[in-house]
Amino acid sequence: MTAERLEGKWIDLFANVFARCKVAPGDACAVLSETQSRTLNVQLAELALHKLGARVFHVVVPTPRQQAPVPVRSTGASVALQGLGPALQALAASAFVADCTIEGLMHAAELPAILKGGARVLYISNEHPDVLERLAPSSADEQRVRAGMRLLREAKRMTVTSPAGTALAIRVEGARVGGVWGYTDKPGTLSHWPGGLCLCFPQAGSVEGTLVVAPGDLNLTFKRYAESTVHLTIERDYVTRIEGASLDAELMREYFAAWGERDAYAVSHVGWGMNDRARWEALLMYDRGDVNGTEQRAFAGNFLYSTGANEVAARHPLGHFDLPFRNCTIELDGRPVVRGGKLVE
Repeated sequence: MTAERLEGKWIDLFANVFARCKVAPGDACAVLSETQSRTLNVQLAELALHKLGARVFHVVVPTPRQQAPVPVRSTGASVALQGLGPALQALAASAFVADCTIEGLMHAAELPAILKGGARVLYISNEHPDVLERLAPSSADEQRVRAGMRLLREAKRMTVTSPAGTALAIRVEGARVGGVWGYTDKPGTLSHWPGGLCLCFPQAGSVEGTLVVAPGDLNLTFKRYAESTVHLTIERDYVTRIEGASLDAELMREYFAAWGERDAYAVSHVGWGMNDRARWEALLMYDRGDVNGTEQRAFAGNFLYSTGANEVAARHPLGHFDLPFRNCTIELDGRPVVRGGKLVE
């Protein structure tokens, strides 16, 4: 367990990242949290904004009652706000929002209303500051991710293969393309820290093939490295077969089935990691409560396949898997962007 203590270096760190978000003296800035948020990050956000001369206030809401049949993890769709009008108005009227909710506002139902007001929102991933410190964003991160987004927007088809047997064909024409580099400086936008990820949400019926989880690949909903091979058959976006006699396979089958809805098996988004400071093996170095796994979503050269909510395809299930794969080759219209798990510059 890493000590939960304020450190001067972390106040400086948060202030530097917020400065990249163009927080200026006199700006009205909100720190959004819930009662189960990581207290250390909430305090660091407040002190960093104060250091920048911002006018800081807190929006704190009770962590809601659990409604799901199993623990909800890694969705990026916080339900903490519960549509609470006065809180939404305060956030939307802010110049900047430091989002310290547990799951983050990326896919929250209230996000459009907050962004419509012009707020810049930065989700500070529910990680210990020790993780955030190693992954402080840079201008180079932004340039790299923007380049990947341009390639993805221009493409019609993504193919993904691996030595383990992955063979996916993904129609990306018409997909909603996104990217995060760890800060945001434009009104009405959101990013998250750590960043370094390029992705898209495909339209309905866009994904076909076989996805093979190999030892060393990650299941970030479980915060667990795979120790055995699992074969997933994907037909028109949906996982239709989960083959394997191992604990890894059985855990996936049970969690998928627990939601009791077909859309839990469907693709949410696909993409690849672009952060060369993010480490695949770093999950081993922390207690589970100290990390959210955002680093492992972003490590350079991984293929990220996620199941769950996809607004482009009009699917809104609560269940979510984030599955980063190593050693894959990713091609856009035949042009490799990742080869054998390594970025192609």
